[in-house]
Amino acid sequence: MSSRSASWFYIVSYFVLSIFGSIHAANNCNGPLLSVLPESSFESSSTSSSSQLPHSAKLNRREGEGGWAPERSDRQPWLQLDLRQKMEVTAIATQGRSGSSDWVTSFMLLFGDSGLAWKQYGQSEDTGQTYTGNTNSEGVVQHKLVHSIAARFLRFVPLDWSTTGWIGLRVEVYGCVYKSDVADFNGRSALLYRFNQKSQRTVKDVISLRFKSYGADGVLVHGEGHRGDYLTLELHHGTLALHLNLDDAKLYPSSANVSVFLGCLLDDQLWHYVLVKRSNKQVNLTVDGHTRHLSTTGVEDSLEVDYELSFGGIPIPGKPGSFLRKNFHGCIENLYYNGVNIINLAKRRKLQIHSGNVTFSCSEPQPQMVSTTFLSSSSSYLSLPLEPLGVWGLDVHFHFRTWNQEGLLFSTGLAQGSQHLVLQISRGQLHLMVHGAAEQKTNISIEGSVTDGLWHSVSLSYRDLMVSLVLDNEPTSTMDVQSHADSGNSVFFGGCPQYSGGCKNPTVAFQGCMRQILLNNQLMDLPRVQQGLLGNYSKLQFDICGIRNRCLPNFCEHDGRCTQSWDTFYCDCSGTGYTGETCHNSIYEASCEAHRQMGSTSGYFYIDPDGSGPLKATLVYCNMTEDKVWTVVDHNNSGFVNVTGATTKKPYVMRFNYTASLEQLRTLIGRSEHCQQEVVYSCRKSRLFNTWDGRPLSWWLDRSGEKQTYWGGSVPGVQQCSCSLEENCIDMNYFCNYHLPLTEIVIGDTNRTGSAAVYRVGSLHCNGDRFLWNSASFYPGSSSLHFPKFQAELSADISLYFKTTASSGVLLENLGTADFITLKLTTPSAITFIFDVGNGPVDLTVTSPVPLNDKQWHYVRAERNLKEASLQVDQLPLHTLEAPSEGHYRLQLKSLLFIGSSFLGCIRALTLNGVNLDLEEQAKLTPGVTPGCPGHCSGSASVCHNRGRCMEKNSGYVCDCTHSAYNGPQCKKEVSMSFESGSSVTLTFQMPFPVMHNRDRGSQSSSRIYAHDGESRENVALSFLTTRTPAMLLCVSTYHQQYLAIILANNGSLQIWFHLNREERAEIFTPKASSLADGQLHRVQVHREGKDLYVQVNIDQKYNLSSDLKMNTLRSLTLGKVTATSAGHAGLAEEVLRAGSKGFIGCLSSVLFNHLTPLKTAILNHGSSLVHVLGNLVESNCGALADSTTSQSTSGEFNSIDVNHVWLHNMDFIYVILLAYIDTQYPIMTK
Repeated sequence: MSSRSASWFYIVSYFVLSIFGSIHAANNCNGPLLSVLPESSFESSSTSSSSQLPHSAKLNRREGEGGWAPERSDRQPWLQLDLRQKMEVTAIATQGRSGSSDWVTSFMLLFGDSGLAWKQYGQSEDTGQTYTGNTNSEGVVQHKLVHSIAARFLRFVPLDWSTTGWIGLRVEVYGCVYKSDVADFNGRSALLYRFNQKSQRTVKDVISLRFKSYGADGVLVHGEGHRGDYLTLELHHGTLALHLNLDDAKLYPSSANVSVFLGCLLDDQLWHYVLVKRSNKQVNLTVDGHTRHLSTTGVEDSLEVDYELSFGGIPIPGKPGSFLRKNFHGCIENLYYNGVNIINLAKRRKLQIHSGNVTFSCSEPQPQMVSTTFLSSSSSYLSLPLEPLGVWGLDVHFHFRTWNQEGLLFSTGLAQGSQHLVLQISRGQLHLMVHGAAEQKTNISIEGSVTDGLWHSVSLSYRDLMVSLVLDNEPTSTMDVQSHADSGNSVFFGGCPQYSGGCKNPTVAFQGCMRQILLNNQLMDLPRVQQGLLGNYSKLQFDICGIRNRCLPNFCEHDGRCTQSWDTFYCDCSGTGYTGETCHNSIYEASCEAHRQMGSTSGYFYIDPDGSGPLKATLVYCNMTEDKVWTVVDHNNSGFVNVTGATTKKPYVMRFNYTASLEQLRTLIGRSEHCQQEVVYSCRKSRLFNTWDGRPLSWWLDRSGEKQTYWGGSVPGVQQCSCSLEENCIDMNYFCNYHLPLTEIVIGDTNRTGSAAVYRVGSLHCNGDRFLWNSASFYPGSSSLHFPKFQAELSADISLYFKTTASSGVLLENLGTADFITLKLTTPSAITFIFDVGNGPVDLTVTSPVPLNDKQWHYVRAERNLKEASLQVDQLPLHTLEAPSEGHYRLQLKSLLFIGSSFLGCIRALTLNGVNLDLEEQAKLTPGVTPGCPGHCSGSASVCHNRGRCMEKNSGYVCDCTHSAYNGPQCKKEVSMSFESGSSVTLTFQMPFPVMHNRDRGSQSSSRIYAHDGESRENVALSFLTTRTPAMLLCVSTYHQQYLAIILANNGSLQIWFHLNREERAEIFTPKASSLADGQLHRVQVHREGKDLYVQVNIDQKYNLSSDLKMNTLRSLTLGKVTATSAGHAGLAEEVLRAGSKGFIGCLSSVLFNHLTPLKTAILNHGSSLVHVLGNLVESNCGALADSTTSQSTSGEFNSIDVNHVWLHNMDFIYVILLAYIDTQYPIMTK
């Protein structure tokens, strides 16, 4: 904007209008509308001269001085049109002032019904709210509206204009007469639509209407039946709610009633479109183009309504004019129920419509409630003069609405010195205080949030040294003051100017809307303020409330909860299993194989095979054997089952419900290299099929629900198993059953004398991760791999590994008409992520301290969402860039996705938004690109364990164990230390990071470990062995008196202490109540994401923290003895200090905190000023010895079996016992 642009700030909200049946209601709705309007239909904020009046602003007019121009002192110029009746506007056109250097280069368009309350028109969610204007005085620029406007008043607001002249404007509006049937509801009225029969039962319903509400609550539609059915559509706190029940309340009393909520700020006195469509149990609710789907959960699928439907309220039978809920106050138009025009019937006084106090025109509320927007949180204010108070009295009344948690609402000076009476919002609540008193304190605090976006009314009265405060007609709060109001001063709303004689913003200025401002019962004339005739103001916008619902649509993914401020939205990801600014990223590993590479041992883990995709994580058992990693998914019936008495008419049916959904199972199987499922079937006199006609008597369903009749080792279409085909069954008169995997089994021939069947369906077992090492090699002059367009409009995450010897190359690129996204190696040590969503290119670059073209694997992850862009390379600090709160945000891509353009080297494990791309398969089809990648570090066999990194060498490889808690050639040797009384290891962190070198002696890498700051996450893993309590295992503290401590209490139970908020007490979690000070080796893993805490001690447990604060600026990490005077450990709780004073006596092994390995650091950096070792510490193999002893002592035990969680090594044992048992009863056949 030029220096000559408008000096006021503009609202950043927009409005996407609903479509009135089609983009334009009629093909001929494009006629000019202004030529027939009288001069009185044209108004303006000001006029430059008598020959530049607003009625001169008709397109192509040359009378006078050829157009409208405002005064040069006009701070907020506008041109307003009264179309005389409600019209449907489909296009607009602008032109400069004839024969001059005056024109408008950009403007915004407002519309409304009254000329007092306005809404800004936006073309769509993803375009700016401004229109491009003219570049000269005579050219005509026309804009066809994507969605037509139904309004009587239009206002053109110039934003920028000619750099060589001034504002000059001529306009035209195109459209036609808007036709509608409208009804006015005054809050005590309703329409009743009575059926021709006693009741009406429907399986499909369609309700459509447009409404304009003057209140935040009110019933729009209601119907109910005697058996308990009902449908209610109502406004509740400015949000539309649909309540529905289809079931008989007597037959199904526990059947769930369903409700869905959509929209916000719908009490803005503007028109909103609603559509409800129901088909059986499926329901869609649409508000202003946004749709939410729900399914009823009951038994019935029809709605039965008795006698009538009511619109505008719910009347009480037998009591005319009485209503069960608050009635709707406002206007409804074009109201249709299943094709019936309800308002049209009422207007024609049809017998089936009863009209109570309803009129058929839309009246505006009195008095007119005109809003003003306070745009800036730093400099907005409204100053009004305070008239003489007479008898020392002051009354202030106003309405406000906001999302912001802080802001000054009202301030006035007191007669005594520099004291001020201040009304403000603090932490979302209303507070009244006296500033400048000897002891400044809050005198009145009213509980309850006032930052919910709803209108709230405030009444403040000052009489006889007493102030009373009323919020929303609630009970009055009072306080005494020591001074009278100063009648010679001004009062301030929303904030204070920079120099205001003592008034100052206590926190920030108010950002939101106000209306109905009364001083001593006099309504303030805000148009006079706007014209400079009354008071003063800064950064205000008059006649409009610019508050915007930034949570509709909800851009928080994976059920994240959206909250908002004036400028942006926030996502609370607690409990979702996802993290990030928009809850896009899964906190879990994709597979058990990935868990092993992170250093985990066998146990229960959550895995998320589709990453940031739509599927949730699932709990599986990861069995980490020496050569393979097995993923085990249990189901509800894994034991042996004896089946008798089943017939073809009443067969035995068992449905297997797995701990993962079928879609999750498909994704897991698709990602795995191999899957298998043990099915044991033993039978006697039980046929698989009818020998006469081949009709199957037993079968199973696969994961797609398809009926299958082939069995173990056989092929589809053969109703036998492998032993029958190979003729090695125990008895060839019977056939046995075996298959992988199944969801249901049906057995139908066990009702004859002596016939029976015994079956067992084991858990699903999968191993391998075929995408972790899925790779392609790119050679000089080769082409790139092509994939379908990247679907990444709102969120895009890209992760991959690459290795190269080249100095540059494009890893990934996808282009659109103007938008694009690219990830590339720009220099031998720099990765750049660059994209454009329409606001200009945005790029992030991470530069590594070591070359990236060293023929070693390097990890890259890039993400772009509506809140920020980020880029991660290896373990280097995450680079982020905040996204603008306004402008384009959809990434519109058009072409194919290209991988490896002008790139020399290998790419593997490429994942886009949770979708794994099969590089090897595509490489087979692409000349010059080969599947796989040569080298020792390019296979799925893990040559380096426990987060160790494989490093290629000319004659082999080495394992870099820098980021592993283990040592040894393959990072498998545990790093253990024996702690004695009084011994400890402390790492002291410095700012800025990096913290210290942490190199393995066998590694040639020069990488460093960075302590990342600014993430609400911690990862801790350690093994310990002790017999002493209490004990301190680990304590991490920050420069902000936050800490995390893992201790053994007096009784030996494990306790995890989190103290994230200094103003609150520490939170304590006890995942294992029994004593762990038993001389056995125990493994503890702790993972925090925001408020979610996951702890594994033998089994996984999940907890919720009260705070998601970050552990900002790490100060120290200690293993063993900690005291109150230890560096960085001030403020520890008494119980933590008691454990810390005792220290730790025993063995600590394989300790990991985020990317730090404290025991290795102490060994490798002994003598460093950042590493402090106290007492006698001995490097040992106590952890490995204890682990070996534990394994030997338990190898011969027979453990009790949990049906849902069967240990693999016990399965075969139970299998043998049961088969032996069955063999004594029936002639058992081999598998």
